[in-house]
Amino acid sequence: MKNFIAAFVLLSGIFIFAVVQETHAKNDFSLGLAQLEVPVENQEIASTLEEDLHQELIEHEEDHSSHGSAPVWLVIPFAALLLMIATGPLFYEHFWHHNYPKVAVGLALLVVFYYLFVLQNVHGPVHALAEYVQFIALLASLYIASGGILIEIDKKSSPLANVTLLLVGALVANLIGTTGASMLLIRPFIRLNKGNIQSYHIIFFIFMVSNIGGSLTPIGDPPLFLGFLKGIPFFWTLEYNWPAWLLALGILALTFYFVDRKFGRASDEHELEETVFSNNFSLIGSRNFLWLLVIIGSVFLDPNVIEWVPAIHYDGQKFSFIREIIMLSVAYLSFRFADQKAIKGNEFNFEPIREVAFIFIGIFGTMMPALELVGDFAKSPEGSALITHNTLYWGTGILSGVLDNAPTYLNFLAAAMASQGAEISNVEMVRNFALDNYDDSAFELMAISIASVFFGAMTYIGNGPNFMVKSIAEQSGIKMPSFFGYIIRFSLPILLPVLIIIWLVFFAFV
Repeated sequence: MKNFIAAFVLLSGIFIFAVVQETHAKNDFSLGLAQLEVPVENQEIASTLEEDLHQELIEHEEDHSSHGSAPVWLVIPFAALLLMIATGPLFYEHFWHHNYPKVAVGLALLVVFYYLFVLQNVHGPVHALAEYVQFIALLASLYIASGGILIEIDKKSSPLANVTLLLVGALVANLIGTTGASMLLIRPFIRLNKGNIQSYHIIFFIFMVSNIGGSLTPIGDPPLFLGFLKGIPFFWTLEYNWPAWLLALGILALTFYFVDRKFGRASDEHELEETVFSNNFSLIGSRNFLWLLVIIGSVFLDPNVIEWVPAIHYDGQKFSFIREIIMLSVAYLSFRFADQKAIKGNEFNFEPIREVAFIFIGIFGTMMPALELVGDFAKSPEGSALITHNTLYWGTGILSGVLDNAPTYLNFLAAAMASQGAEISNVEMVRNFALDNYDDSAFELMAISIASVFFGAMTYIGNGPNFMVKSIAEQSGIKMPSFFGYIIRFSLPILLPVLIIIWLVFFAFV
C-alpha cells in the first residue's frame, strides 16, 4: 500500500505541474491583453488587437494540446505489460507476485516521461491520470463498501440455483454497476458452490455479471456512463440494448446450465447429500447498502453536467474531484464502521483492489500511445471512410478486450461522430447522434455501446471487475486460468460465438 501511495503522489505531482503550467500560460496572455492600452478614439484598432490576442491564445492551446505525436514504437511498453500480465503468473510467479507494482509503475512512468520531456505533451498524461483517479475511486469504494455486506445462502448448489444467481447479478449490475454487483455477489456465489467450485463458475460470473449484465443503464458499466455524461439520454441504453442483452444472457445462461450439469457434480456426492440445508437467506451488514447508495448517487455529481459542482479547469475541460473525494471518504467510513462479522465472514482484505490499482496504473499510463494512434487513424479521412456499424462493432469490441473499454468507447464514438461532421465535445450534437438525427447514428452508437460492454469480458483486463473477481477467487483457493488460458479455454470457444451471434442477428445484414 505504501508503494501505491508513493506512485499516486508522484503521478499527482505531474498533474499539479501541468495545471500550474497551463495557468501560467493563460495568465501571460491575459496580462498582455489587460496591459494593452489604446486611446479611446482607436476603439476599432483595440478591438482588432484584442481579437488577435484571443486567437493567439486559442492557437497556443491547440498547439499545446496536440504538440508531438506518439511514435509507433512507444506502444512497446503497453505490449510488454500485457505480455507480463499473461506470462508472469505462469513462468516467473515468485518474481511477478513480488514485483508487479514496480513493473507496472515503471513502464507507466517511462511512457509518461517520454510524453512530458520528449513530446512536451503534458495534456495526455494529465487526462490519463484524471481518468485513472475516477476509475480507481469508483472501484475501490464499491469494493470496500460491498466487503462489509455478508450474504449467506444456505441452499444446496445446483445448476438452476447457480443460473438464477447469475441472472439476478446481471439485473443488479444495472442498479449498482458491474463492479458493485460483482463485489456483492462473488463471495456468496463461491460459498453456494463450496466443495464444488471450479474455474468455469468464476468465468461465467465474469461474463454475465461483471460485464454483459450491466449494459442496460449508464450506471451499469463505465463506458455507458461516460456516454451519459457526454449527452446520451439516460434511458437510451435500455431502449436500444435490451434485445442484445437478453439474447446474450439467454445463450450464456443456457450454456452454463448444461456445463454445470455435466461438470458441476462434486467428487464426493454422498458427503454433500448428508448435509441438511435450510434454504434460508441471511444478510449481515445491511447498513452498507446505504454507503453503496451514496457512491451511486455521487456518480452523478459531474461538473460537466451540473454547473454548480466545483471542478478543476484544465485544457478547456472540467475535471471532477468532489465526486472522487466522496467516494474515497465512503471507502474509509464504510470499512471503519462495517459490521466485523461481515468483514470476517467475507474474509475481506485489500489485496484484490491493491492488485487492480497497480496493474491499471500501468495500463492507463502505457496505453496512451495506442489510444492516440487508433483515435488519429479513426478520425483521418482514410479511417472515416472505413466507419460502418460493422467496423465499429468489431473495432470497438476487439480493442475493448485488450484496452480499458471506457476510453476505447469514447475514441470510437468521437470517430463515428467526426465522420458525420459532429463533435463529441458538443452535448447537443451527442444527444442528436443518439436520437438518430444523423445518418444511422443511433445504430452506430448501439454497435459501439454493445461491443464495448460485451467484449470487455474477452480478457481479464477488458473491464476492471474482471481482475478483482479473479483475485478474490484465487484467494478462496480456486485455481484460475492464466491470461492466455482464459482466452483459449473460455473466451474463444464460449464467448466469441455469442458475440458473433449478436453481430449476425443485429448488425451483419442491416
